[in-house]
Amino acid sequence: MKKIFVIDWILVFVFVLSAFSGIGLHIAGYGNSHEVWHNWAVFHVLTSFLFFVAAIFHITTHWGWYKGIIKNGLGKKSKITVVLSVVFFLVSVTGIILLGVNGANSYIGLLHYKIGIITIVLCIGHILKRIPLLRKSLK
Repeated sequence: MKKIFVIDWILVFVFVLSAFSGIGLHIAGYGNSHEVWHNWAVFHVLTSFLFFVAAIFHITTHWGWYKGIIKNGLGKKSKITVVLSVVFFLVSVTGIILLGVNGANSYIGLLHYKIGIITIVLCIGHILKRIPLLRKSLK
């Protein structure tokens, strides 16, 4: 299997973990157990870090696509992928900021959650569009 597809499959796997843990963390915030919330927070930070690292590798393998936008403009390039890139940047920045503040029920925590939901929706669309290529890579 080509390196690019290995990175893509890892990215899909860690995306699912990050999304699941983020939603679990948000739900745990409505509970009464700080320990449960803390466990979800640790799980989410770890899986999101893996997602971030895998996304960096993914972006670098597609760097030519980004350079094409810078050089030639959007043209026929996927506008959804451009939006996903910007939203991923925002969710990453807000997540990194949360490492330095008490994020439970904070403004930045809720902003990160809302941007995270948008990221999840865009990532699912991005993945669904590429399922034929991902399946083909397994052969």
